[in-house]
Amino acid sequence: MTPPRSQPLHPKPLRPEAIRIAYVINSVEGGGASQPVPAITRVLRDAGAQVRVFALTPRDRRGLPAIEAAGLDPLVREGGLADHPAAALWLKRAITGWGATHIWTSLSRATILGLILGPHLGLPVISWQHAAFLKPWNRRLMRLLQSRALLWVGDSRSVTALTGDRLGVPQERLRCWPIFAADPALPQARPWQPGETLRIGSLGRLHPVKGYDVLIAAFARLRAEGFTAPVPLDIRVAGDGTQRDQLEELRRQAGLDDLHFTGFEPAPHHLLSTLHLYVQPSRSEGFCIAAHEALTAGLPVIASAVGELPWSIRQNVTGLTAPPADVDALASALAALLSDPARLSQMGQAARADMLDRFSWEHFAATGSAIIDHIRQAAA
Repeated sequence: MTPPRSQPLHPKPLRPEAIRIAYVINSVEGGGASQPVPAITRVLRDAGAQVRVFALTPRDRRGLPAIEAAGLDPLVREGGLADHPAAALWLKRAITGWGATHIWTSLSRATILGLILGPHLGLPVISWQHAAFLKPWNRRLMRLLQSRALLWVGDSRSVTALTGDRLGVPQERLRCWPIFAADPALPQARPWQPGETLRIGSLGRLHPVKGYDVLIAAFARLRAEGFTAPVPLDIRVAGDGTQRDQLEELRRQAGLDDLHFTGFEPAPHHLLSTLHLYVQPSRSEGFCIAAHEALTAGLPVIASAVGELPWSIRQNVTGLTAPPADVDALASALAALLSDPARLSQMGQAARADMLDRFSWEHFAATGSAIIDHIRQAAA
């Protein structure tokens, strides 16, 4: 990529009512940053902005139907993951052709390209941060470019704090907008009944950052220590990824016949409604929408104490947390809840009530509206 100019161009003054936001995302793959796009853009549009989504590459396209259903008319570039000059040229032509007045970016590649292009086009840039982990080169480049953004928005308290610290963003250009609005219509999990198999699940990429090797090791540790759950277990991890073969081999070596890797899950909310306990053994997270949806579905959650999860899980009330990559601590948390399955439903109901209170649509929309007001004042 071409290094930025030392002094960015000044954005053109805009009429407040003329805000047209080019929402630039890395891809329209399932999960990740594309999942909450419809809810975010609904708030932006309700606040009077026009919004269109621009994706730099398609990947698996599993996030595309929800974006299209939201009426966002997404424009998806048929390109690769590393052809940055071609992607920058495409993005420049696409957003100027659409008549964008602002660029809203999500994730590293989209953010870096947006910060390079925005000042040259005279367009203010709002950069949304989701990642608790950045590759070293991306981190250095984003720190170099950070002053070009009108505003930085973190998707959680943890990511907002990290953005200020690692990118050097001053507080006056930093906002926190939790990326999750709890849906009261989300299907609820049915309480475990005595005599039933206890169903445990997780949703996530089969990637080292998600820590499924730690989950396998924790169950293997319980077995080695002679722990036996009072009822049969059915453990399901739903997701695709490059670590599939390695995880299957670890599972086989541990003799965990009740643990299954089920592949991509097209109906994640239905899956959550069939569980009794949710686990999120990640080494790193930002907000972690999947765990919050599990809590909203009425499931207690055992998770690593990373990202937003230590704040969202009320210890021994709605779930348990353990240090990341700590096999012993995760095994202890699993043993504590699996020893008393009748307790799970009570914890799950507390989790649901907590999510609907703390992450209501009203809170979500009010935060987004305040950000649009800030953008509108800057444009004026």
